[in-house]
Amino acid sequence: MRARPTLEKVAARAGVSRATASRVVNGSTRVAPQIREAVTRAVEELGYVPNQAARSLVTQRADSVALVFPEPATRVFSEDPTFSGIIRGVSMEIEEADKQLVLMLTGLSGGYQRVERYATNGHVDGVIIASMHGTDPLPGVLARRGVPVVCSGRPSVPSSLPYVDMDNVGGAERAVRHLVEGGRRRIAAIAGPQDMIAGIDRLAGYRSVLRDSDRRSIIAVGDFTRESGTAAMRQLLADDPDIDAVFVANDLMALGAMLALRQAGRQVPGDVALVGFDDIPAAAYAEPSLTTVRQPTEEMGRRLARMVLDLEEKSQVVLPTELVVRGSTTTP
Repeated sequence: MRARPTLEKVAARAGVSRATASRVVNGSTRVAPQIREAVTRAVEELGYVPNQAARSLVTQRADSVALVFPEPATRVFSEDPTFSGIIRGVSMEIEEADKQLVLMLTGLSGGYQRVERYATNGHVDGVIIASMHGTDPLPGVLARRGVPVVCSGRPSVPSSLPYVDMDNVGGAERAVRHLVEGGRRRIAAIAGPQDMIAGIDRLAGYRSVLRDSDRRSIIAVGDFTRESGTAAMRQLLADDPDIDAVFVANDLMALGAMLALRQAGRQVPGDVALVGFDDIPAAAYAEPSLTTVRQPTEEMGRRLARMVLDLEEKSQVVLPTELVVRGSTTTP
């Protein structure tokens, strides 16, 4: 019997990747017209039939994807725009693919077991795990049960699971180099929690630049909230009053640090320069406006969704970050 044409053969005939062929077959609008025409022609020539109804019966496809937040609800719906950016990106891609998005939180009692049960019973075709904690066990548990999983953020231990992350190390390095090049000598850091990948990587970037420039690390730790930034800044000033710059691991803590400096009679940037991370909307409206590192959270959400929908090859992707220079590091 003649072998049934596969999507790989369609892709080869059209001269495109399997992911691109999948986009066309699944009706995505994110394909150039000439490529769509080539794939459509290959489908016709090979007689490839996706047969959605038969595939649904065989694979029990639910045409829906779960976006899971193994974080407290207070963090997901806080001032931190990271989660809202991911939700927007994922939602847009899922809608374009004509699928349904299921939002799930694990903060309540039995949350992990509920997600595992829901996913493994075939209610969704894949799961996106949006966790700040690289040691979260849920991705591995679901993968071992045969559920397609994509992670938001790099796992803290080596793993073959696909993920999309930001260049937290590189972004922190650019921010701290900016302070060094501006002539700052005693550069401190307010680090994020060291059980979170973003906190770990951003501190690593800070330490790397200080080590290369033969400077001593001066570190306080916050929890990514505005209040913890204020407390950490007060601690740094008490420990080392001669600090003239601070790299802060997120903008909310940086805004809190700015308050502590103002209360201590220190001018920003005249006495102390500040750099944050995330580029939240409030950063541009602070007084002075906050120099920060911009990360593409919406693009992260889109890439996560495309991977779990098989519209993009599943891999381990690190998206670039960008330094945005504003008034908190530049003296008028």
